[in-house]
Amino acid sequence: MANRFVLNETSYHGSGAINCIPDEIKGRGFKKVFVASDPDLVRFGVTKKVTNVLDDSGIDYEIYSDIKANPTIENVQGGVSAFKKMGADCIVAIGGGSSMDTAKAVGIIINNPEFADVRSLEGVAPTKNKCVPIIAVPTTAGTAAEVTINYVITDAQNNRKMVCVDVHDIPVVAVVDPDMMSTMPKGLTAATGMDALTHAIEGYITKGAWELSDMFHLKSIEIIAKSLRGAVAGTPEGREGMALGQYVAGMGFSNVGLGIVHSMAHPLGALYDTPHGIANAIILPTVMEYNAPATGEKYKYIAQAMGVSGTNNMSQEDYRKAAIDAVRRLSLDVGIPADLKDIVKKEDVAFLAQSAYDDACRPGNPRDTSVEEITELYMKLL
Repeated sequence: MANRFVLNETSYHGSGAINCIPDEIKGRGFKKVFVASDPDLVRFGVTKKVTNVLDDSGIDYEIYSDIKANPTIENVQGGVSAFKKMGADCIVAIGGGSSMDTAKAVGIIINNPEFADVRSLEGVAPTKNKCVPIIAVPTTAGTAAEVTINYVITDAQNNRKMVCVDVHDIPVVAVVDPDMMSTMPKGLTAATGMDALTHAIEGYITKGAWELSDMFHLKSIEIIAKSLRGAVAGTPEGREGMALGQYVAGMGFSNVGLGIVHSMAHPLGALYDTPHGIANAIILPTVMEYNAPATGEKYKYIAQAMGVSGTNNMSQEDYRKAAIDAVRRLSLDVGIPADLKDIVKKEDVAFLAQSAYDDACRPGNPRDTSVEEITELYMKLL
């Protein structure tokens, strides 16, 4: 069996990387840019950091900002209409997962119009054409959507998130500039950072993991464990570390899948509009406990990457506990709530558990599960 790995054609990393965008646009022969960015980034001048670079280079563009924090089918369909009206030929996506996910869905539908209903993109859709070329500029250090073949769109009518997986949607260029993340508030830095850690840990233990993906995930865990507290405190070193760490995690999990932490987090976003990183961070340690029997020695190496010493002299039970405790401690240190008491209503648990079981991430979980066991996990978090 062959293991497939899909990555960006090109990526830029480091302070000032956004200045490389005009050369990529002109070098690829693009004439009109569809800029996808959420309204808060436009309002607070973050989007302008990139559009100023476009202005200085005489590049024609228009901004589409009808994008919610958990982008909906309607946001995507509005973007498709706007793209056509603009007469654009490429996309620059500026933002977190919301902007980049919207851009991916728009780009796919423009070149695969038979999927214009959006719902038909759920799962692994049989698209035939690569999406409109995307240059992705993340403003958060968490989702790694700039390097993944995944995107998530909310079906508001049915209170559910649709996970879409498509090799045709990966951005051709990723521009990972920590300066674009410098204005993130502490809470968002913590949430997106824990999202990145969840990607790394779930990707490391998923059923599809193998040596190449393990290399990325362990390094990502190490970088995030060293950087997230500093990033939340606002240090340049912390910001730079998180910009790299979340990207490295994306290089891995995009190619091997995730697990039920994400399966359980997705319906919280759909039903309560819970920030995805917060949901993942709260759920992660509890699901790590649940998955431990199916992970062999991997928690030893997670603990080591998290900075725990003496793991080679620990029993399996002890190093598994050490890994989980290190994750809990980091989450607590950056201000993440410890449970779902203020988010989940007990009467919704049955719906949430069924939604999580039906989620596209669930089959990758290292331990086979059931609706009943997912129900128990939600109840344990209340």
